[in-house]
Amino acid sequence: MGLKHLEEIEKAKAHFGKILEEQFTRIDRMKAESEFVDYASKDQIVIGIVGGDGIGPFITAEAEKVLAFLLKDDVEKERVVFKEIDGLTIENRAACGKAIPDDVLAELKECDVILKGPTTTPREGDKWPNIESANVAMRRELDLFANVRPVSVPEKDIDWTFYRENTEGGYAVGSKGVHVNDDLAIDFTVTTQEGSERIIRAAFDYAKKSGKNKVTVVTKANVIKTTDGKFLDTAKAIAKEYPEVEMDDWYIDIMTAKLVDEKRRSQFKVMVLPNLYGDILTDEAAEFQGGVGTAGSANIGKRYAMFEAIHGSAPRMVDEGRGQYADPCSIIRAAGMLLEHIGYMDEARKLQMALDICGNFEKKLEITGRDTGATGAEYAEYLMKTLSQDNLEEVFNSYQK
Repeated sequence: MGLKHLEEIEKAKAHFGKILEEQFTRIDRMKAESEFVDYASKDQIVIGIVGGDGIGPFITAEAEKVLAFLLKDDVEKERVVFKEIDGLTIENRAACGKAIPDDVLAELKECDVILKGPTTTPREGDKWPNIESANVAMRRELDLFANVRPVSVPEKDIDWTFYRENTEGGYAVGSKGVHVNDDLAIDFTVTTQEGSERIIRAAFDYAKKSGKNKVTVVTKANVIKTTDGKFLDTAKAIAKEYPEVEMDDWYIDIMTAKLVDEKRRSQFKVMVLPNLYGDILTDEAAEFQGGVGTAGSANIGKRYAMFEAIHGSAPRMVDEGRGQYADPCSIIRAAGMLLEHIGYMDEARKLQMALDICGNFEKKLEITGRDTGATGAEYAEYLMKTLSQDNLEEVFNSYQK
């Protein structure tokens, strides 16, 4: 091995050392973290509204209308306040050279919960600089360690809840890989004891409280033995504290197949996964209820929480003048999860019923993404008209029969 390679190795080692320092600092923060926020005890709840870019501002505006409609009384009393945050566009992030500009991050930290539209992540070959994903950065900066995604399709006997670890794995330092030289590039995956424990414990707590009483742990621990192995070993240890909750484990490759296995898939209830596997599996799962455009997502930490659509920003729709025809259902479902998180359980339940009535039963309006269908604003109006019915539950139950 020549002198040039030795120099390249030393440079890569120094880079890796900085990553280790950052992770040890993060571990110390996790060890010192407080308990979850009690929203019922707060005099005022600040909901940040982040439009993002592409179709994000279009669909987020409609979700905000629905939230304001459902929370009208408490908005008038100023117990609930909406805070508009406009600086998370790709144009602004590119100009600042940061995934989240400093002033935007400060605004986000003034909120209790955040409703966020999709944001564009630059790809190689496009016109934007190579900045980190805003989602990844927000999850890290606000320590939103639990990505919770429910998928329910009763007619297919599907009732799944995914707990995806949000701050570690292959995405934790995704922009900090090393091009050692032209022949060798290396990325890193991160698994910590503290990070694994808190997401796994959250999944087991939910399984116990919800009565689902089963947790499936998804890894590739037979091959990725160190990091995935730690995640699986941690799950096995925590499972002993929950004797009433059944635990099994599957490898990610076969798990993707078993979700489409009609004989097997109804046996899965709560699934807990490292970051990358969770990203893959939840997108697959969303297809069962109509695609990623129909699915909402919660990103929960102990101090902050962020709720979003799980699809992308679709800049082409905006470029073609079709942004107003984007489907807001995904982010409205996320708004429902936000309501539930801050304690408005009845409002969240009504919203879910109205979404089912409008989207699955009546279907008086169809969104096609083009002028052949309804606009997002028209759909939101249809939804709010449905919500305003005094006999909403009766209408819902009539469709269930």
